Amino acid sequence: MSSLVRYPGPGCVVEFLHGNRTNVAWVLAEQSGRYRLLLANRRETKLPAARILPWAGPAYGGEHSREEVVDILTRHDQEREALAAGVDPAELWELAQGDVARASAEWFASLLWDDPGPDRVAAVGRRMLEQKSHFKFQPPDFDIHPRDKVETRTAELEAQQRRERVVGAGQSLFRELWDCHVKGRQAPVFPQGPDEPDEQGEQGEHGTAQALRAVLMAAMAEETGTPEAAIWATIKKGLPEDPHLPLLLAQAWGVVPEHYNAQLLAEGYAWGDAWSEPFSADIAAARQRLAELARDPDPEPYVSVDSATTRDIDDAFFVTRTPGGGYRLRLALACPALTWEFGSPLDRAVRERASSLYLPEGTSHMLPEAYGLALYSLDQGQPRPALVMDCALDAEGALESMHPRLAWVRVAENTTYEALEAALPAAGPDSQPALAVELGLKLRARRILGGAVVVDRPDPDIVLAGQGAQTRVDIVLHPACPGAQAAVSEFMILANSAAGSWGREHGVALIHRTQDITLPGDAAGVWTTPEDAHRVVRLMAPTCQELTPRRHATIGAEAYAPLTSPLRRYADLANMAQVLHVLERGAPLWAAEELGRMLPHLTARTEAVGRIQRFRPRYWKLVYFRQNRKEQFEAVAVEDGQLVTLALPREQLYVRVPRQMLGDKIYPGQRFLVRLHKVNPLTNELRVAEAWEQ
Repeated sequence: MSSLVRYPGPGCVVEFLHGNRTNVAWVLAEQSGRYRLLLANRRETKLPAARILPWAGPAYGGEHSREEVVDILTRHDQEREALAAGVDPAELWELAQGDVARASAEWFASLLWDDPGPDRVAAVGRRMLEQKSHFKFQPPDFDIHPRDKVETRTAELEAQQRRERVVGAGQSLFRELWDCHVKGRQAPVFPQGPDEPDEQGEQGEHGTAQALRAVLMAAMAEETGTPEAAIWATIKKGLPEDPHLPLLLAQAWGVVPEHYNAQLLAEGYAWGDAWSEPFSADIAAARQRLAELARDPDPEPYVSVDSATTRDIDDAFFVTRTPGGGYRLRLALACPALTWEFGSPLDRAVRERASSLYLPEGTSHMLPEAYGLALYSLDQGQPRPALVMDCALDAEGALESMHPRLAWVRVAENTTYEALEAALPAAGPDSQPALAVELGLKLRARRILGGAVVVDRPDPDIVLAGQGAQTRVDIVLHPACPGAQAAVSEFMILANSAAGSWGREHGVALIHRTQDITLPGDAAGVWTTPEDAHRVVRLMAPTCQELTPRRHATIGAEAYAPLTSPLRRYADLANMAQVLHVLERGAPLWAAEELGRMLPHLTARTEAVGRIQRFRPRYWKLVYFRQNRKEQFEAVAVEDGQLVTLALPREQLYVRVPRQMLGDKIYPGQRFLVRLHKVNPLTNELRVAEAWEQ
């Protein structure tokens, strides 16, 4: 009764696997290789002989009642569990590894005991079945894995166990977090905090809380093909199908604050300037090289005009009247391309950023601040390298010639739109403010004659106060500065148009912004009312980035290659590099084919960052409306239909309203007061509750 049984018959204790668990049973009968078994839970089952584990025994003779059999099975099962608790399968593997490739459970048991009986053999077998990282059960024996495979499988099993632990904890936690979000309750406290050991004593990224936070961050980033993405796909089953679910759960748990910009993660844009820290050596090398290239600046007292909060100043001008009544306009453009290493790791990181972001919550610059702001921004009084576009124009503002050159400049004044506008009444006719506005208005008039469409709408500032859930939003309109804004915008359009024409004439590949459409003749002009602006904007088509110089219909240019904002946009930086390389070396940096290979990815990244730039201010506007539900807002009908489109001119937003809410007669320009409700900034939902005609 103490030895193993090779061919178990009635009265023999056997074991089999079911549901990845070892079960003990009593053989009631055997016929044609199939066994009828009684289990410890008093149930019967039938199994083929192949299912019986190779450590049968002991065998009991005589007659036994079912209760006696159950007692025997329970006793053996408890004995085997107690013995198994003292067996270390890793120690058995160490004893056997290198000596044999395959052995039976009985052989392994003999390493621990002399003449081991069925209970001891079964205890060893049970533990070895659990240790899949070290052994593979190939009935009737166990294969012994080599050391390298054990290390690999051990890591895989540990990762699987961590994943199962995270999934199990996450399924219950995330359901409760969703319930807290729906009911507005405080989130539960997780068993361990984000920096405490979990129940396995694991620290850092392997802690369950940290792992669940990483899962939520990965889900907000819309990652695919990562372990976190796989865990999220499992955990979210049974939760509502909400596109913002990861963000809502993360906010409910306190992983991210209220109003967190998850779109930055989804579009892969690193906010702030910390991303540039690994490139400090590159920036230091650029600083040294720039110092070696420095030379005396031009004598012209250039002036820059920007918003008061602008730090990345990338353009300045100096304009004079020529003897024939024409103009000489010198545009100084910041020149970061001078020391930029295209193709470097820093360049690839900046190309991914594609553009600076100017959001209500702050600015995130495309270039490292230590590079773009400290080295190249055209700050007042600081000598800086610049691409100077020397333009000669006739008395009507027609461009007669443009000659680009590399120079060093010292900006005499960094002023603002408001300051320039305020200086106009007292300015002499040949002063910089007066000449700039005079030329700007002439340039605009010429563009309109060429079919240009100018939509002149207020650009409200979104002002935030407070943090997180306490953030308050206000929308502020600044005094209009029509002269100053016309001067600066027209100078930039002139520079980009001239660059496009220059590239075409010299056979230099540049990245052009095109809009090759035909606009009706009555679209040209300056449009200021909401109804007119809406009408002409509907006639427009999206612009494209391409290498072929084509017409930009809205601007009224036959070629348009932006290079006036190299501190802010990668396409401008690339165009400036092309021009600079021609001036210094007689040939562009890239041939058209090379630049063409860069363009698809750059366009995709530019569009991704553009989505953030468009959607985030709208989000804050909807937060503003939600915080002011009881207020009435001025609205203007701009398009009739079953749903009437209303423009909110102060806030620069559109909303659609059922026609019956407004009355029978609707016409463009009709004024209303509206009250808004059902405002959801995340889902971009905004509805009108009531409307009154003014």
